[in-house]
Amino acid sequence: MSTSDHSDAPAPVPSAGSFAVSVPDLSDADLEAEELDPAQIVSGDPVVTGKVLWEAPDGSQVRGIWQITPGVVTDTEANELFVVVSGRATIAVEGGATLEVGPGSACVLREGDKTTWTVHETLRKAYHISY
Repeated sequence: MSTSDHSDAPAPVPSAGSFAVSVPDLSDADLEAEELDPAQIVSGDPVVTGKVLWEAPDGSQVRGIWQITPGVVTDTEANELFVVVSGRATIAVEGGATLEVGPGSACVLREGDKTTWTVHETLRKAYHISY
């Protein structure tokens, strides 16, 4: 490869005006209250908060931060990759695995997975969802 061949050069980093977002500290970023359907609550009094950091113009992808306080809830998942920032939970996937997640855990859930989340310590995660 010659010095003028840039085919292997990394893609340019987008400017803040296009879609780059920076959150200096995920562990204490301000989050906004989100509704939790009472029918999803199995036990406890969990509270959900979150913040969307980026959403595709067509709504097909969303990236953000999400948090839930202790309790047990059910959910039907989207295609999601998340990394736990803080807290601990057990996620039981109906007909599948039971996942123990904590700080640094990365998890992939599939669209349509039915899950039961037992949140032991307030759980905060950074996520990417594809619809």
